[in-house]
Amino acid sequence: MKNKIAFLLLFIGTISYSQNWKTNFNDAKQEAVSQNKPLLLVFSGSDWCAPCIKLDKNIWQSTEFKKYAAEKLVLERADFPKRKQNQLEDQIKKQNQDLAERYNKDGIFPLVVLLDNKGKVLGTTSYKNVSPTEYIELLNSFLK
Repeated sequence: MKNKIAFLLLFIGTISYSQNWKTNFNDAKQEAVSQNKPLLLVFSGSDWCAPCIKLDKNIWQSTEFKKYAAEKLVLERADFPKRKQNQLEDQIKKQNQDLAERYNKDGIFPLVVLLDNKGKVLGTTSYKNVSPTEYIELLNSFLK
């Protein structure tokens, strides 16, 4: 019985801090408006970009960032994988290319763009070798 309760608590805790990365920008914008939250747009090369992979592992997957994001942000990932088995649907590829033309003209990977819920850029950054706390502070500085 104790094992079942412990598992249930762990499962509930995992759900409450799971991330909900969107891949449809229009859905993400609508959610940002309805929840009155900023939108974090991340340009990533998930299967080839070493700094992108480090950012995901060290920041996005941290418990601290997951909790922060669940409360404060809408998350959108514009991924540009290179490996054949990781290719995205044509519609998502086109959307991500359009987003890159608008928000990532220099082709920087990773590029982290914080937008208000109307699509205005509040700030940009990239991978930083810092703690999740410091990264969250950087994102918060864009909101002031």
